[in-house]
Amino acid sequence: MGSYTPSGVCSKKINFDVKQDKLHNVSFESGCPGNLFGISQLVEGMDIYEAIKRLQGIKCGGKSTSCPDQLSKALVAYIEENNN
Repeated sequence: MGSYTPSGVCSKKINFDVKQDKLHNVSFESGCPGNLFGISQLVEGMDIYEAIKRLQGIKCGGKSTSCPDQLSKALVAYIEENNN
């Protein structure tokens, strides 16, 4: 199970599982519950590289990041940790 502490967003923690490069069980602690549950459902079973490609760089309002962008950062960190 992966865990990531995002910055610059309302969510306080992102949890997820990766099995054979597929994303599963994404959950966000705090933040906008409906939107974050929707994101979790949309990325369920998605290839982690595809998720990064789709979510990277999304902004929220006037912020330079968003919860989807932070999920992409969590996945990049996961890849870096597991390729060493």
